[in-house]
Amino acid sequence: MKHGNSDKSRNEKKGYHSIKRQFAAIFMLVLAGTILLCWLINSFFLEKYYVNRKMHVLTKAYATVNETALQGEIDSDDFDVELQKIISKYNIEILILDASTRTLKYSMSDPAFATNLLLDRVFDVDRPEAEKSKILENTDQYTVERSVEQRTKTEYLMMWGCLDNGNLFMLRTAIESIRDSAAIAKRFLLFSGATGVVLGGIIIWMISKKITEPILQLTKISEQMNELDFDAKYQGNSRNEIGVLGANINRLSDTLETTISELKTANNELRRDIAKKEEADEMRKEFLSNVSHELKTPIALIQGYAEGLQEEINDDAESREYYCSVIVDEAAKMNRMVKQLMTLNQLESGNDAVTMERFDIAALVRNYVQSAEIMIKQHEAVVTIEKTEPIYVWGDEFKSEEVVMNYFTNALNHLDEEKKIDIRFKFSEDSNMVRISVFNTGKPIPEDSLPHIWEKFYKVDKARTRAYGGSGVGLSIVKAIMESMHCAYGVCNYDNGVEFWFELECCKKEADE
Repeated sequence: MKHGNSDKSRNEKKGYHSIKRQFAAIFMLVLAGTILLCWLINSFFLEKYYVNRKMHVLTKAYATVNETALQGEIDSDDFDVELQKIISKYNIEILILDASTRTLKYSMSDPAFATNLLLDRVFDVDRPEAEKSKILENTDQYTVERSVEQRTKTEYLMMWGCLDNGNLFMLRTAIESIRDSAAIAKRFLLFSGATGVVLGGIIIWMISKKITEPILQLTKISEQMNELDFDAKYQGNSRNEIGVLGANINRLSDTLETTISELKTANNELRRDIAKKEEADEMRKEFLSNVSHELKTPIALIQGYAEGLQEEINDDAESREYYCSVIVDEAAKMNRMVKQLMTLNQLESGNDAVTMERFDIAALVRNYVQSAEIMIKQHEAVVTIEKTEPIYVWGDEFKSEEVVMNYFTNALNHLDEEKKIDIRFKFSEDSNMVRISVFNTGKPIPEDSLPHIWEKFYKVDKARTRAYGGSGVGLSIVKAIMESMHCAYGVCNYDNGVEFWFELECCKKEADE
């Protein structure tokens, strides 16, 4: 109810007019106007129409009497019967006189008085002004007039004249009956019209309701469509124009819903693309800023020491050797960082394809540690590797070695005084995975830094990273490699150090190996 009232008030505010009321009002006005027009026509023209009809009847009766008189059958019984039919059917009074004014036929109650009226008119006797009549038609055979009989105050339509055989005649009918009939007809039309308007209004209201119900339903559906609600459908089954309109609105609703859905999908994709573009722009700006920052120090050092050599600040060979070693060292750092960035760019762009193959991860780790013996001695580190049988896994062997290298060099560069590195292999109990972990003694990573260590150029201890020539890209390379192989990776803090790990899928050793 509240919803209906709100719709009604909203429609009223919009100047909304019910089509049902408009239909009913128009039909009732047309019906009432038609009845009023009929009543006015009856009022002004019905009496004249009746008079004309009576004149036609009198003319027809005259023709019958005249024909009968010419045949000499006025006194016959057949004519009497025919005459009675005419008198009773058309309510006519008749009087026929012969040449000697003898009455041959009559139907008046007072034939003598009627004879005097006829003779007065035939011989054109002057009559009082009150008895003057209105001539309606005048021919050689007869005259038609409207006159009032003063004795009875009755108005008659009278035809009088001479038949072709010489007999005088008079035919008349009372106009008062015509007036009464016209008045009765007008009153009946008025009452029946009023009743017709009332009953017609009720019927029209019901019909208009039936007609406008589907239109109102379509209006409601269009309002829901305006609110982007496309669930409502036209349920009518009529085969007229409204039914066609309802079917078209249903199709329009489905089309709009599909189109809007597609537009929203495209809009979401566009927003996502814009967000990605903005994110890429931010990453590009950040990348350029980080690269500029990372290259600024080695470039400044190279430039400074090169200028020193050029200006021969120190002439001794030892100083020149030192300057050159600094330049070579910084250039090597720059070269290493550029290579790492190129590797990372290939991994992130997907241009560096992953080659999945079966290899022994335990052997890979042992071989790499053996090749890094010089670095281990330089850092005076103690490295232990868990002894195990060959562990065959699926993965990209070259990229897996890159992960091991990054984890191991990172561990070497963050050792504490205890200087221990422990590499272990752990099989998962609920999945066919092996976890390779590299633990080093040292300070734990701050908890607020843990989510960011995989980001490019992020450094927990910038001074220490600068000291060993780190660029903050190694762990980003690890992240890109592991995600390209769809394998897990991570870091764990301990009280006495930090453990980095990654997982690979195990596979059974071939029977012939």
